[in-house]
Amino acid sequence: MCENRYDRRKETDGTWTIFDIFMGMPARVNDVEQVGLEIEQADILVDLLNELSKMRRVGSVH
Repeated sequence: MCENRYDRRKETDGTWTIFDIFMGMPARVNDVEQVGLEIEQADILVDLLNELSKMRRVGSVH
């Protein structure tokens, strides 16, 4: 089983997208697609989203 649900991908314009590995689509936070990010933003956000996803799986976050 894949432990991480989210990953980042570099786009042709040099920006980064956070995508949901399972759905194959850009991740959404507060109904906003996480596209057009700088690398620093993408690194922080992918780590945060994966941590939240893990916490949900073990029941720590609702």
